Amino acid sequence: MNEEKKSTGTQKSSRATSQKSPGEKLKNEQSAREAVRKKLRYGKKDNSLTVEEKKKLKAKTAQGRRMIQAETAVSRRSSRELDKHNEDENVGTEAVSRGLDATGLVAEKAKLEHYGKKLHKRTVIQSEKLEATKKETSKEAAKSIQKSRMKRQAIDAYQKKKAKEAAGGAGSLGKKFVDKAGDMVGRIGEFISEHILQDPKVLIVVGIIALLLILIMCMFSSCTLMAGGVNNSTIASSYTAEDDVILAVDADYTALEDALQEEVNSIEMDYPGYDEYRYELAEIGHNPYQLAALLTVLYEDYTQREVQSALQSIFDAQYELTVTEIVEIRTRTETRTRWEQRSRVETRTGTRLVWDADSRSFVEEEYTYEVTVYYWVEVEYEVEVEYEYYILKTVLTNTTMDAVVRGYGLSADEMERYEILLATYGNKAYLFGDDIYSVVDPGDYQDYDAPAEYLTDLEFGRMLQCAEKYLGYPYVWGGSSPSTSFDCSGFISYVINNCGNGWNVGRKTANGLLGCCTTVSASDAKPGDLIFFQGTYNTSGASHVGIYVGDGMMLHCGNPIQYTSINTAYWQEHFYTYGRLN
Repeated sequence: MNEEKKSTGTQKSSRATSQKSPGEKLKNEQSAREAVRKKLRYGKKDNSLTVEEKKKLKAKTAQGRRMIQAETAVSRRSSRELDKHNEDENVGTEAVSRGLDATGLVAEKAKLEHYGKKLHKRTVIQSEKLEATKKETSKEAAKSIQKSRMKRQAIDAYQKKKAKEAAGGAGSLGKKFVDKAGDMVGRIGEFISEHILQDPKVLIVVGIIALLLILIMCMFSSCTLMAGGVNNSTIASSYTAEDDVILAVDADYTALEDALQEEVNSIEMDYPGYDEYRYELAEIGHNPYQLAALLTVLYEDYTQREVQSALQSIFDAQYELTVTEIVEIRTRTETRTRWEQRSRVETRTGTRLVWDADSRSFVEEEYTYEVTVYYWVEVEYEVEVEYEYYILKTVLTNTTMDAVVRGYGLSADEMERYEILLATYGNKAYLFGDDIYSVVDPGDYQDYDAPAEYLTDLEFGRMLQCAEKYLGYPYVWGGSSPSTSFDCSGFISYVINNCGNGWNVGRKTANGLLGCCTTVSASDAKPGDLIFFQGTYNTSGASHVGIYVGDGMMLHCGNPIQYTSINTAYWQEHFYTYGRLN
């Protein structure tokens, strides 16, 4: 301003004084506003005219009032646009956010809500079933319900978190957009004041071009965020490793389990000479989706070689095999022999000389006499003796893959990701879709009622009443109680031991339960018998067991615990035998 006031010289001197160096041009919002105000003569600026400005004003006046009005309208419009930016610096963010709400977040929200609804539906089913047996359900059953609710809450929390992150990204991008837009407006203002004010037509064309450019930038930013939001949502709920890698890694883990099963099968060969072999064995197996979810959280796009050490670590945490020698002091009756001295009286005959008075001589005379004879005999006798009884006890525990994950030290965000991957099967349910224990299948017979006449068998009635308490509980490898949920043999073992029929088989595998039964034919099977299947997963002998309830139906621990028809192609293909508890 001082330089302009002091300028009384030529037009060249005045122009040189009013021009600014490139370094003084606007690069941010604050300087943009100041510069535009100076260039467009807006704000509290000294409005005294220089000689050059007076000449320009005369030239404009000569062009007529119409031209002046057009220029003034453009100037006011530019000022209003700038003021609008000043009043709300987040205008770009709003535009981007609207685009994102209409595209990215909606897609992401719809995708997560889709899986959320599926999980919610399962939770509602479980809650309704457990409500029907509320008085009989234990505290452990309530924990299982809470776990399902926590999964639903995890999905909701994850959805809100992703929405917040997307909004934050939009705000950051919006701020950059405002900065760029402000800088652009400043540059346009400079260009207008210096070059275009003389020609209104050119001014209108430039304004339209500028508006189109701003709209294009806004649309591009919205599309970028939309693509990013959808992509982030898909990645967060998907296994990122290649399908063949996921399958190969799961096969590696299964190989470790096969080796463990072989070790269990050869116990008596490896430890010969014991009086008794005792077994307490959990099922060997895992949920492949849980393994893939954990490895995805830990490594993302992993390779088969990269996760080998982690597989061994997870395996060691899931399984524990202990072999213990137990020596018991027992008594038994033994038959032994010993020599005893005995005696008997024998009658013997002999001759002796006696005096015969008639012949006045000694004559021989026979006579009898008794003698005691002593002799030894070997006799048997029984005696109670103590002895050492050697037992080899083999215990295999399966802490479950889920327990391993929750004890692996994952952060809250990592656990959220793990839960989402489980709920969506990593968007790759087709990888292990033929695994009846891994993919949730609520079945078609959750409301099945056994015929009343079957319940006249009190043993079956007590067994069924106990088993129905846990309808809807999920399948958990190695699980054997309501607090952990169950696998197939853990469920049947628990029902047998706790139904009140006086049985106690301990914790048995499916094949171990078969050893507690007398096999019966299909024609002789009755409600309350156990039904066995083979080949449902890689193990020898019986691999799956359920309770036969009559009419071609069984109650078993699939995923979840449910009623199922045994006449389907799958169960007929794997049928093994019926068994009646001894």
